[in-house]
Amino acid sequence: MNYNWNWRIFWEPSPDGVGTYMDTLLSGLYWTLATALIAWIMALILGAIIGTIRTTPHKWAVRLANGYVELFRNIPLLVQMFLWFFVMPELVPASFGDWLKQLPNSPFITAVISLGFFTSARVAVQVSAGINSLPRGQKLAGTALGLTLPQTYRYILLPMAFRIVIPPLTSEFLNIMKNSAVALTIGLMELTARARSMQEFSFQVFEAFTAATIIYVLVNVVVVNLMRVIERRVAVPGYITSGSGGK
Repeated sequence: MNYNWNWRIFWEPSPDGVGTYMDTLLSGLYWTLATALIAWIMALILGAIIGTIRTTPHKWAVRLANGYVELFRNIPLLVQMFLWFFVMPELVPASFGDWLKQLPNSPFITAVISLGFFTSARVAVQVSAGINSLPRGQKLAGTALGLTLPQTYRYILLPMAFRIVIPPLTSEFLNIMKNSAVALTIGLMELTARARSMQEFSFQVFEAFTAATIIYVLVNVVVVNLMRVIERRVAVPGYITSGSGGK
């Protein structure tokens, strides 16, 4: 294969006006991290609420929570992103739809919302599984102590359940980081999109995507090791194995 390798390309000026090509990739990393972190906060909050509701004795609430999970978990992320970006502005009142279309960061906002809802359904399953894995006696003990059902969840069940589900939640966070690349289809210039623009400007396709791959791997390694530290600190003997995060 006659390919002109040029690893110095990263320090050459980029035509997109960001600076060098390395600056272009770092700008993409910024948007990737911002999208993933904000969407993760949204997913964790919604997922914890929905997952908890799925384990309550209220059948109608359980049905609604299960419907939420099935809706957002079974529609492909790309389809959800297109629906939020292209379809939703047409369904709301015209003035509000025009305002949504004119938002300066509409691809970023749409990506956060799509990733947040999509991942929250997966987090809800993990949280409900963690709660259901606890001995039934823990809920009964809370009731015997005079705690209300919300207090039992707040002080007994959820603290234990979150310790148990740290490893799968780590995997979900890594997934949301990788799934943020789908946002390039609606115009968000995250890391993968920046790598593509670098490739199109410089024709150095291998260098561009090798650099993006290395950045993704480094970020994920940092996340996995951070979660392992947290897992060891909150581990409860008999419920969670220290150091298993991300496996």
